[in-house]
Amino acid sequence: MPVKIRLQRFGKKANPYYHIVVADSRAPRDGKFIEQIGSYNPKTNPASIELNIDKALDWLNKGAQPTDTTRAILSYRGVLYRQHLNKGVTKGALTQEAADEKYNSWLEQKNLKISQKVQDLTNKKKDEMKSRLSEEEKVKEKIAEKVAARRIAAAEAEAAAKTAPVEAPAEGEAAPAENSEPSTNNESA
Repeated sequence: MPVKIRLQRFGKKANPYYHIVVADSRAPRDGKFIEQIGSYNPKTNPASIELNIDKALDWLNKGAQPTDTTRAILSYRGVLYRQHLNKGVTKGALTQEAADEKYNSWLEQKNLKISQKVQDLTNKKKDEMKSRLSEEEKVKEKIAEKVAARRIAAAEAEAAAKTAPVEAPAEGEAAPAENSEPSTNNESA
């Protein structure tokens, strides 16, 4: 029975997350599996991977073949490196303590790289937010200048209208009658 370590898809459309499972290669992708050994969420940055390293190593030693994506995940988490070191121990090339020391130093460096990436991403996000806020401030200042210019122009126009002399009517035009009494025509009676 050929056994594969592969991904089992879950989640909604365009929002996937995966379980890392050990399954018979003849079983459907989201069907029956032997054991779940972890999970993988590619939507986060960096991708979040939870993996039981001991179970994955045990299945690799039993002969389970990982798919391309799970091989990359296992390599990223150090399972394949640990398997390589264990093969060296069984051949007598190095001791178990030396293999454990190498693996732990590699793991520390990997965790340092991951934390550095997370720190860089948060710093980048903060810088982008600061630049966006400064751009918004510039736009606000421009709008405030335009509003102030309009208010000044309106105030000047109002002041000019108050101080301007009343113009006399031109020739041929009737002067407006302020106190005109209504005319009484008795012709229609």
